[in-house]
Amino acid sequence: MLDDMLGRSVSPVFVGRKEELTALSQAFDEARKGAATAVLVGGEAGVGKTRLVQRFADQAARNGAHVLYGGCVELSTEGLAYAPFTAALRQLVREQGTSQIAALLPGGAERDLARLLPEFGEPSGDGETDTGRARLFEQFLTLLERLASNRPTILFIEDIHWADRSSRDLIAFLSRNLSAAQILIVMTYRSDDLHRQHPLRPVLAELGRVSGVLRLDLPRLSRDEVALQMAGILGSAPEYPNVQKIYERSEGIPLFVEALLDCGVDCAFPESMQDLILGSVERLPEETQRVLRIAAAGGIRVGHALLAAASGLSDLELEAALRPAIAGNVLQIADNRAYVFRHALIREAVHEELLPGEHQRLHARYAEEISRDRKLVPPGRAAVELAHHWYGARNDLWALISAWEAAQKSFFAFAYTEAIPLLERVLMLWDRVPDAAERIGADHTAVLERASEAAHAGGELDRGIKFVRAALSELDETQEPARVAALIVRWANLKIYKGKLGVLEDFRHALRLVPEPNLARAEVVMPLGQHLMLRGDVEEGTLLIEEGLHLVRELGDKCLEGDLLLNLALGHSIAGDTESTLATNLRALELGRAEGSGRLITRAIGNNIDALSDLGRSDEALALSEEGWQLAKQYGRMRLNGLFILLNRAEALEAIGRWDEAIETVGQALSFGPVLRTHQHLLRVRADIALARGELAVVEGILSELGVLKERPEVFLQDLTNNTRLRIGWHLFRGEPQAALAVTEQFLSRPSQSPKAMLGWRLLAQLSRVCDAMEAAEPARVRAVRETAAEVAGSLKVSGPVAEAYRLSYSRDFDAAATAWERLRRPHNQAKALVRAATAAARSGDREGAATRLTVAAPLAAALGARPLMDEIEALSRRVGVVQQQAATPELLTPRETEVLRLVALGRTNRDIAAELFISAKTVSVHVSNILAKLGVTTRGEAAAAAHRLSLLSR
Repeated sequence: MLDDMLGRSVSPVFVGRKEELTALSQAFDEARKGAATAVLVGGEAGVGKTRLVQRFADQAARNGAHVLYGGCVELSTEGLAYAPFTAALRQLVREQGTSQIAALLPGGAERDLARLLPEFGEPSGDGETDTGRARLFEQFLTLLERLASNRPTILFIEDIHWADRSSRDLIAFLSRNLSAAQILIVMTYRSDDLHRQHPLRPVLAELGRVSGVLRLDLPRLSRDEVALQMAGILGSAPEYPNVQKIYERSEGIPLFVEALLDCGVDCAFPESMQDLILGSVERLPEETQRVLRIAAAGGIRVGHALLAAASGLSDLELEAALRPAIAGNVLQIADNRAYVFRHALIREAVHEELLPGEHQRLHARYAEEISRDRKLVPPGRAAVELAHHWYGARNDLWALISAWEAAQKSFFAFAYTEAIPLLERVLMLWDRVPDAAERIGADHTAVLERASEAAHAGGELDRGIKFVRAALSELDETQEPARVAALIVRWANLKIYKGKLGVLEDFRHALRLVPEPNLARAEVVMPLGQHLMLRGDVEEGTLLIEEGLHLVRELGDKCLEGDLLLNLALGHSIAGDTESTLATNLRALELGRAEGSGRLITRAIGNNIDALSDLGRSDEALALSEEGWQLAKQYGRMRLNGLFILLNRAEALEAIGRWDEAIETVGQALSFGPVLRTHQHLLRVRADIALARGELAVVEGILSELGVLKERPEVFLQDLTNNTRLRIGWHLFRGEPQAALAVTEQFLSRPSQSPKAMLGWRLLAQLSRVCDAMEAAEPARVRAVRETAAEVAGSLKVSGPVAEAYRLSYSRDFDAAATAWERLRRPHNQAKALVRAATAAARSGDREGAATRLTVAAPLAAALGARPLMDEIEALSRRVGVVQQQAATPELLTPRETEVLRLVALGRTNRDIAAELFISAKTVSVHVSNILAKLGVTTRGEAAAAAHRLSLLSR
């Protein structure tokens, strides 16, 4: 096996194969009923077939199955006769002894097995006749069926693409003739090795027509799954740029991921992969190999006309040279008469074989041909291709000119991350080209400014700071104050994203440099006003924003007007005027669309997701988040505005109790390496769910990372408010109301500032709970807290139905709060309000009222898996004499789980369900696992039966 051949790091985490593992388990369930006989697991080399079947084998063995192993051996074109069956038979003899195996067969039949294993004595005298072969097949079939009569049996046969003719025939015979229950054959093969004349092809076609034989194709890992695999190997979350590099080079093949990590992210080519990658190339004719080297210089994909021009071959000569490479699956034919290397690492390996002079000549040849006719490459690709080839040809002048041109085109296409290395190349080549500034029409500082802009837009913060510093070192603020001010603003914004303190003075310094009422001043006023708003200095921030709006409207800058409107909307949000927030954001969005500004569009959408959620319009918020995420990808703004959109989506999902989806969204966003503030916001969402589910270790890990437990200072009031709420919740969960009260007092002792209204009411509702817990022990302190909290409440507006529901909880009108949360479809808050109402009813002697409320709250908490709340309900139920029903009810499943169960009952696969419900297959898999656990069943079929038996789908 490949895993055995290569000594390297292997991820301890089993990544990305949950659906395939489920499919194997279901096939085994069917086999136990006699409805399935075999599964064919196909996939290219290194995609993880062995790891998948080994995991399934371990799982099956733990459940009592007898697992037999056999593998085919690559010794020649026809392999080793009966190799997998000999290996399985040898395992049986080792486990049970020859006599016991012989006893399972008719008298004397063991002599037929002697052809496979000499331990069974002298073979029968038929020799290699058709009769002897048929009898051998029958005896092996009998042996498997007798073994399966005692316990479920699985026969694994790996690498059947190397199987000899006899093994292929026996495989086909067993697949057609196994009729006894409790036996399953699982076979793996390399799909990329199956050229048109491969002898396994007709066998697969035949087996595809046999009832009970299933096909399972193993896909490559997604980028998120590669990130999880890397985290498992490294023992910590990998950095986003490294994930991107490894994913692009490995193309999602787990074996290549492991090899690339072993040799280092930036290594030229992993030596451990050399033989595996180049073996198929070295078997090709010499002329084919020569043309492949030319093609490798052209990139992973090269058009027929371009390759013909670069090689100097006629169409017929080129086709003749490439035909063996296509037949050997080294090259594949793509659309528009292009050739694609089957895997990027094959191209890398071939390219590495080029001699230095050959390397330069070939790249120069490509550059010359593309310069002569840009239609030789796909539309929009000429500039980037020229930059690549002139650089490979070591032509400094044209490498610099073409890199600058390609960077400008990347900006135009919102491809900011692609622009950064091109601009870095311009900077690197600058001193080698004496008249560089004249050649590209920009000075060295302008290139640095452009690079810092690309890094800022693409979320590459460290590189952005490096470019800004370098540009500032080349400028004199007395000579070019506006240029310096713009760079200082960018530096301050990058520092904010990095979580650095002390940026307010940077903004004020920039503002002093541009005292005149012009565009340069407006460009400083905009971020300074926003920063002041987030600090809680709403009055000063609003004055600056209004100044900026007056300026830009006179100057006619619509994009800057949109940014200032979004800052004005932020002020409305903090003041509690959510409807005005929504309307102002929409005006900014209209300006962004009119101007084609991806930055403005995605920023406005992100803000409106939050506004809609605050207004209780969760469905609209989630729909807008889907649209926003797609637009962020389209405009090249995934890592800033795009991840902010995912953050707000996760918050909306958390609020309405779709916690598994929220956790998945948080994980998805974190895998992109968000800027520090977004990273911290995402962790807070995860911590809220962990607190609600009683995952103490998760909560403490997040609070530690956020610096909450060490009381790290926070500049922005929103961050301070949320950290305080999490810390209080942590103390309450640990049974430390005294410590929670101390945190409450500390927060309320701060100078009076205006937090966002909804967040303020949310924190006040929690402070009310702290006061209830400490009323008897510390009446004086609690009274003081309540008085201060009342002052804060008096300064807060009720910004919408969500804030109103929190206000009702703060005001101790728990029944009204529960009704409000029910209308908003926020089950956790509804259940908490019901429990507090039940507690109040019990204390007043209304046991029946308490019981009624607890009966409603219990299934809500159970469906969410909110263990601390479930424990509180159970304890209070015992005190008031209520017996909570444990049986499944429709409310035990969340609405989303009910939708998934309905489709499961119709026999849909996870991918089918994902497409119908517009969610990922991974999310479906999580829902299915939760459904099985809640219903106390192990298979989808049992879940469907339980659904009908319990009338879960009747509504």
